[in-house]
Amino acid sequence: MNKRLTSAVSLLLLPFFSFASGVDEAINNAVQPISDAVFYFIFYPIPIPFTGGSMPFILAWLIIAATFFTIYFKFINLRSFKLGYDLIRGKYNEPNAPGEVTHFQALATAVSGTVGLGNIAGVATAVSLGGAGATFWMIVAGFIGMSSKFVECTLGVKYRDIEADGSAHGGPMRYLSKGFAEKGFGTFGKVLAVFFAIMCIGASWGGGNMYQVNQSLEQVIVMTGGAGSFFDNHGWVFGVIVAIFVAVSILGGIKSIVKVTSKLVPFMAIIYMLTCIFIIGVNYTNIPHAFMMIFDGAFNAEAGLGGLVGVLIVGFQRAGFSNEAGIGSASIAHSAVKTNHPVTEGLVALYEPFIDTVIICTMTALVIIISGVDGVGVGPNGDGMTGIALTSAAFETGISWFPYVLTFAAVLFAFSTMISWSYYGMRAWTYLFGHGTIQENSYKILFLVFIVIGSAVNLGAVLSFSDAMLFAMALPNIVGLYFLAPVVKRELNNFMAKIKSGEIAPNN
Repeated sequence: MNKRLTSAVSLLLLPFFSFASGVDEAINNAVQPISDAVFYFIFYPIPIPFTGGSMPFILAWLIIAATFFTIYFKFINLRSFKLGYDLIRGKYNEPNAPGEVTHFQALATAVSGTVGLGNIAGVATAVSLGGAGATFWMIVAGFIGMSSKFVECTLGVKYRDIEADGSAHGGPMRYLSKGFAEKGFGTFGKVLAVFFAIMCIGASWGGGNMYQVNQSLEQVIVMTGGAGSFFDNHGWVFGVIVAIFVAVSILGGIKSIVKVTSKLVPFMAIIYMLTCIFIIGVNYTNIPHAFMMIFDGAFNAEAGLGGLVGVLIVGFQRAGFSNEAGIGSASIAHSAVKTNHPVTEGLVALYEPFIDTVIICTMTALVIIISGVDGVGVGPNGDGMTGIALTSAAFETGISWFPYVLTFAAVLFAFSTMISWSYYGMRAWTYLFGHGTIQENSYKILFLVFIVIGSAVNLGAVLSFSDAMLFAMALPNIVGLYFLAPVVKRELNNFMAKIKSGEIAPNN
């Protein structure tokens, strides 16, 4: 099977090898207009009363929802934090329950889909555009986003389908269609589910694929000679190499993916955080000043891009792209968990935005701010920098050889994100076109092709397309979360009552 798919991918990509000259430019010219049009539609600005500023509609949509769920569930992101940890470490595992993976494995897969280059390049973009103050709003977005993630992942398990072979199929497609049908709005729910599935497929090709390979390629170019190097002129070759490795990893479905993510994600996160801690520790005298810059910039009307409102928008937008709370994507991975109590996976999912945004994004931002290369994105040599190049320059101020490590980490982060998003996209694809070997392999081949496309287009085109597809998923998903929130509250109350009565007891 591996050889057949690899051969098919090689044949499909063969034309790229024949027209090496100008391929990158041709792909970029084709993608840019589409990216610009979709991005404008999704991020249409709406005025903010009494400020004179505006905010993209989709961000207001996510912020209001996350705030509502935080209040509606009485700050579930704080009061159930310890219980979520107990579930992750297996205290209430149910080995014989329906599903395919443990709580920890489901979390690792979902985290691998969010902890990626958004934490490295995305944070740098936020700081360079919005200043240090954007960090504060990223943390706020991560905190309230924990509540949105709790709701969607609980629903993902509640309304999942378990096939005869034991495989689980869940996510917004299922709870939008089945949940609304329970209330007598089956047609409306079906329309929302189909729209979500289409956007999810687009997001898997964009933020979960093209953006990842694009930014990892940028770091590889820097470390292999910079402008004029081989990969600078032949980015698609790098894409082909990555596509081959991804192809091998995604053939076995969710069980194959979790074997990679459950080992790779903790390793990457620990190495990256230890490095951040080292650089922050070396510059410990600058920590108070860095936090002062963060808080001052967060509430300073003169700060960043477009004043206070602009800083808030940049912070929330980058955090949303990174942790995907309210987007609905992670509930697809969490739906595969072994459990008889759907709310347990919602409690586990609380840790996803916390790890992704509150911890890792904050550490990246602190390194950039402490290094002194933040602000307008100007590096130590006076050259303009954005994205991962800015992060690399910041780390280099503390560890001269770290850009080589960052290159390795960037490729691994991108790789883990891509294989997780291939699963999300495939579940959306099979929801629309049915299950079967042909349907699944057709999606996988298209996913691999988009890896090559992402390695050839510029960051602007990729970022616009990625943001548009990703945030568009929130439109139907949030409607479903509002509509089905009472279902989640009942699940939560029933589970907590059983814990309190001893009906559900710890197994270790």
